Amino acid sequence: MSTTERAPNSARTEPPKGERVADWVDGRLGIYNLRFLIRKAFPDHWTFMFGEIALYSFIILILTGIWLTMFFDPSMSETAYHGSHVPLQGIPMSRAYESTLRISFDVRGGLFIRQLHHWSALVMIATLCIHMLRHFLTGSFRRPREVNWLIGFVLLVVVTLEGFIGYSLPDDLLSGTGLRIAEGVTLAIPVVGTYLTLFLFGGEYPGTDVIPRFYSIHILLIPGIILALVTVHLILVVVHKHTQFRGPGRTENNVVGHPLMPVYTAKAGGFFFLVFGVLSVMAGIAQINPVWTYGPYRSDQISQGSQPDWYMGFLEGALRAMPAWEFVLPGGYTVNMGVLLPAVILPTIMMAVVALWPFLEAWVTGDKREHHLLDRPRERPTRTAFAIAFVSFYLVLFFGGANDILAERFHLSLNSITYAVRVGVFVVPAVTYIVTKRICLGLQRRDRDKLLHGRETGRIKRLPHGEFVEVHARLDRQQEYTLLSRDIPAVLPAPAAQDDEGVPNPNARKQMLRHRVSRWLHGDQIPHPTPQEMRHAVEHLGHAPGALPSSNGHAASNGHGSPNGHGSSNGHAGNGGRPAVEGRESDQEVH
Repeated sequence: MSTTERAPNSARTEPPKGERVADWVDGRLGIYNLRFLIRKAFPDHWTFMFGEIALYSFIILILTGIWLTMFFDPSMSETAYHGSHVPLQGIPMSRAYESTLRISFDVRGGLFIRQLHHWSALVMIATLCIHMLRHFLTGSFRRPREVNWLIGFVLLVVVTLEGFIGYSLPDDLLSGTGLRIAEGVTLAIPVVGTYLTLFLFGGEYPGTDVIPRFYSIHILLIPGIILALVTVHLILVVVHKHTQFRGPGRTENNVVGHPLMPVYTAKAGGFFFLVFGVLSVMAGIAQINPVWTYGPYRSDQISQGSQPDWYMGFLEGALRAMPAWEFVLPGGYTVNMGVLLPAVILPTIMMAVVALWPFLEAWVTGDKREHHLLDRPRERPTRTAFAIAFVSFYLVLFFGGANDILAERFHLSLNSITYAVRVGVFVVPAVTYIVTKRICLGLQRRDRDKLLHGRETGRIKRLPHGEFVEVHARLDRQQEYTLLSRDIPAVLPAPAAQDDEGVPNPNARKQMLRHRVSRWLHGDQIPHPTPQEMRHAVEHLGHAPGALPSSNGHAASNGHGSPNGHGSSNGHAGNGGRPAVEGRESDQEVH
C-alpha cells in the first residue's frame, strides 16, 4: 500500500514571477488557449518578406503619423508666413501649408519625421504591389484563399487612396495640382460626378473644406479600415496555414518551416528594426517632397514638371496620352471621354481583372481542391506572361506621365514621346507577353533536360582513347523531386455539339468558351519525362564513361562531350580541344 506524503511548506519553491504573471493574465484572458500558435510553422523563403516589409512600414506610418498630428493644422484659412524659411517670408498661404513649413524648419526633428512618414508610405505601397505580384505568379490565390486575395486587393486600393490623400494635405502647389486633376476626374463621372465633387470640396474648387475633410479621412477613417483589413488578413493566414513551395516532405497537408516561438519571432523582430533602420537612413539622407520649393497652392498657377508620387504615375500617363474626345448626348449632356476613359474606365477595368482573376481561373479549370503548395512562375507560362505584360502596360503609362521630364532631360520632342506612349500601350504588353511565355517554356525545357541528361558541371575529362568530354552530374534527389512534382493542369476537352442520341447540347457555347480559355491558360506545357525515360536516364548517368559520384551516392555523369549531353558526330572532342576547366560552381535553381 502506497502512501502520499505532503511536502513541508519550507521545502516548496515559489513559482517564478513570470509564471505568476502569466497565470494571472490567463485567468482573465485565457492566453493558454492560444498555445497552439507557439508551435505554428512558418516556411522560410525570401519572397515572403515583402508582406512583412509592408506590415512594418504600416507600423512606422502609424507612429510617425501620431507625431505629425500634434503639429499639423488642417485649416485652409489664409495667413502670412513669418517662420525661419526666408524665401517665403510674408507670403500669404493656408494654415495647412504654414504648419507644414513649421514642422519642416522650426520643430526639432520635424523634417526627419515628415520624410520618414512619406518614405514609409511609398515603400508600403511598393511592397504591397510586389507582394500581390508574388501571390499572383505563384498561384497562392487559389482555394481556400480567394477571400484573402480580395482583402489584399482592397487593402492595396485603400492604401493607395490613403497615400494620395496624405500627399494632398500640405496644400502646396504640387499637391494642389494633383487635387485639381482629381476634381476634374470626379466631374467626368457621368450622373454622380457633380455630387461627388460637392461632397469632397464643399462647393466650387478649391473651397475651404477639402483639407479638413481629407485630414479626418486620413487620420481616422482609412487607417481604421486598413487596420481592420490587416487584422482579418493575418487571421486568415493563420486559419488557412502558410503556403510553401514544393519540395521533399512538403505536401498539401503540412507546413515545413520554423516555429513561431522563438525562431520566427526573433527573426521577425530583427527584420522590423532592419526595415526601420533602412527607412530612417532614407529619411535622413534622401530628400523627398520639399514643399518649400513649390510654394503655396494657387488655383491660377501650375509648375512645370509637376509629378505625383510613383503609384499615381500611371494615371497621369493615361491622361496625358489620351487624345481629346468628347461628345454630347441628347439633352445637352457632355461626356468627356478624354478624362473618363483613361482616369475612370481604364483603372476600373485593371482593378476588376486583378480582383476577379482567382474566380476566372477556378471557373476555367473547374478545380475544387485546396492548394497549399505554390507554383514556380515558369510552371504557369500563360499566367506569368499575362502578369508581366500587365506590369509592362503599367510601366508604359508610368513613363508617359513623365513625358515633360523625359523631353527636357533627353532633349526629345514632347509630342514624339506622347505618340510613342500611345503606340506602346498596345505593342509593349503584347511583345512582353510573347517573350515572357517563351522564356517560361524554355525554362521548362531546361528543367526537363536536366532530369534526363544531368546538369553541366563545367569539368572536362579526357577519355582513354583521347576524346574530351564534359562531365554531367545527376541532380540531387531534392532537385529531382521538386522538378518531377510539378503540377501540370489538363486542358478541358472540347464539348460535343450533341450527344449520342442526337440531342443538341444546351451548354455547348459555354463549354466551348471554357475549353478555349483553358487551352489558352494551360496549353503548351512541357510534359514530364516518362518513368521509362527517367529510368533510362538514371542508368545512363550511372554507367557513362567519366562518371562522377554525386552527393546522393550515385554515379552522376553521362560523359558526353557536347553541352547538350551528346557527343560530336565526327568522334572528335566535343569541346574542340579546350583544356580542362576546374572549379566552376554548379548552377543553382532560382525560383
